[in-house]
Amino acid sequence: MADLSGQSDIVVVKIGSSTLVNDRGAVDEAFIADLCNQVVGLRRMGKRVVIVSSGAAAAGMERLGFTARPTDMPSLQACAACGQAALTEVYAAVLREQGIACGQVLLTRRDVVDREGYLNARNTLERLLDLGVVPVVNENDTVSVAEFAFGDNDMLGAIVATLIGADLYVIMSDIDGLYDANPSTNPDAKLIPQVERIDERVMAMAGGAGSAVGTGGMATKLRAARALLAAGIPTVICKGRRPGVLAEVMSGAAVGTRFTPPHGSGHESPRKFWIGLAEVPRGTLTLDQGACAAVVKRGASVLPVGVIATEGTYAAGDVVNVVTPEGALIGRGTVRYSSDEMVRVRGLKLDVIARFMPEKDGQPAIHRDELLVF
Repeated sequence: MADLSGQSDIVVVKIGSSTLVNDRGAVDEAFIADLCNQVVGLRRMGKRVVIVSSGAAAAGMERLGFTARPTDMPSLQACAACGQAALTEVYAAVLREQGIACGQVLLTRRDVVDREGYLNARNTLERLLDLGVVPVVNENDTVSVAEFAFGDNDMLGAIVATLIGADLYVIMSDIDGLYDANPSTNPDAKLIPQVERIDERVMAMAGGAGSAVGTGGMATKLRAARALLAAGIPTVICKGRRPGVLAEVMSGAAVGTRFTPPHGSGHESPRKFWIGLAEVPRGTLTLDQGACAAVVKRGASVLPVGVIATEGTYAAGDVVNVVTPEGALIGRGTVRYSSDEMVRVRGLKLDVIARFMPEKDGQPAIHRDELLVF
């Protein structure tokens, strides 16, 4: 791995619940203290650091006396409310001993799907960093509902990284990185040190969630890394409890799996990431193979003629997923036709559509400027 110590100014560090808790299921305050000391070390290197911390629900379970993760939403949100306070207290206390202020930032997808809210969140985080504060970001689980939940903090961390133009995203996990097979069942599984492209073969290496207290697994980490590859932001997945792991990552030591954009690859615009990561998809367009190749390899817009199927109910201006005939996600963008209109125009050329829908003359299904390709 390359030495990142002189390249990365803003580093986003995400810690999962399975890394934050101990064997008893309680929040490991000693680990948080060590993590904060590592963050202080990065700051001494001139880095500005944002922590994206899971663990609120786990901390709340301990405080409220739950022995297992609740399954009903009110109880989960009660755990998150109590646990978030507990987590912030620990982070703030350790950082205060080093003379550093800690700022709590709680987000829901609702906060960033609105363009103004997205910019406000970015301005707040940037100002905190300018003031020398270490922001500790988490999803606001006390008010999140399924439609506006990020689903996992791996993607929340990716959104934060693109929001503030981070130079590096580090996912501190309970495993060493991406393996070519499941290391818990295959003793011959090998750690993959570097990845430049996340395709279906790489995604197939991912399993499910590995912890009773977490919500994400390797698949969610790969989806976050795939998005950041398009943004030109390197991502490192590493074992969070490895001693001094952040300094190792910054020095370029062979630790974890590093996802690096290919040299000379283009970077998508911040607006596309707002569309592709923050917005809630309302439907799905399935493209034929030719249209997929045009979008992925030649930078084309999505044309109605290449759409072979549409799912969901959406209006013009909503965000939809774009998938291959096999269902693999290749992008996400703002559609210019409603779902009812798409049923009528899919498979048709633009000049044919213009004959019976003149108001759509020349309109692609999704313009390239409004399409995030992963």
